[in-house]
Amino acid sequence: MPCGWPSADLWRWPSTRRIPARAAVNPAAQRRPTSTPRTLWLLSTICRKLDNVDPERIGIIGICGWGGIALNAAAADPRIKATVASTMYDMTRISGNGYYDSEDKEESRHAAREAVAKQRLADPMAMAGGVVDPLPEDVPQFVKDYHAYYKTPRGYHKRSGNSNDGWRTIGTQAYANARFLYYINEIRSAVLIMHGAEAHSRCFGEAAYHYMVEGKAEGYNFIGKPNPNPENKQLLIIPGATHCDLYDGGVCDRSGASSTKGEGNYIPWDTLAAFFRDNLK
Repeated sequence: MPCGWPSADLWRWPSTRRIPARAAVNPAAQRRPTSTPRTLWLLSTICRKLDNVDPERIGIIGICGWGGIALNAAAADPRIKATVASTMYDMTRISGNGYYDSEDKEESRHAAREAVAKQRLADPMAMAGGVVDPLPEDVPQFVKDYHAYYKTPRGYHKRSGNSNDGWRTIGTQAYANARFLYYINEIRSAVLIMHGAEAHSRCFGEAAYHYMVEGKAEGYNFIGKPNPNPENKQLLIIPGATHCDLYDGGVCDRSGASSTKGEGNYIPWDTLAAFFRDNLK
């Protein structure tokens, strides 16, 4: 948990801070729909056995790709009583449909499957690369934001795939053929989805919230029943915040050249603490 956490009465276990699934639970550097939620289930089990933890008051926070994974974990494990998905990605949706669902057609998915099949024969260990560096001038703003985080002291880590060599080229195939969030409309426990108003990924958070509460949302080809407990579900949009601002609090200098984490203070710590206090009674 980042050091800005304001509450002394809520005990916290920082799971894989700054070290993504690639290093922490997935040495093959591949995205596996089962291994990532299983990490949260395992932590829930471990926490329940600790003397200083109330086993009926366990909550989780997932950031970026782990936001969607946290929703998946909460849908499957009723021991999780409160969940925050912050600046979330739906990794299965983007892997199968592309950014903004631009490749949401059978032809595109078939071409991607053909490419992965060929890559498995040519070099299954090849890495796709992390955030592009040096940064071209014509890339989208969100790529510039990623570079300002992962490729600078603000967020660089030697074991971070995004900071270095990325994931296996074949590593997204399992995600592309799955849908993490199919049953989140059945989550009965409390959920807070928060996103930056300026985040390129905002569509993931908003769609997940609407599907979770209403059973239908733009970008979802399936329709489910409305949530049985909609009253404990929240969507929080943070004015001015980009995707990476909710990693560490954001920066004042958008270039990232001389910024240090936390300057922007975009993470609503008091809101997070109140959410967990109210729902982990």
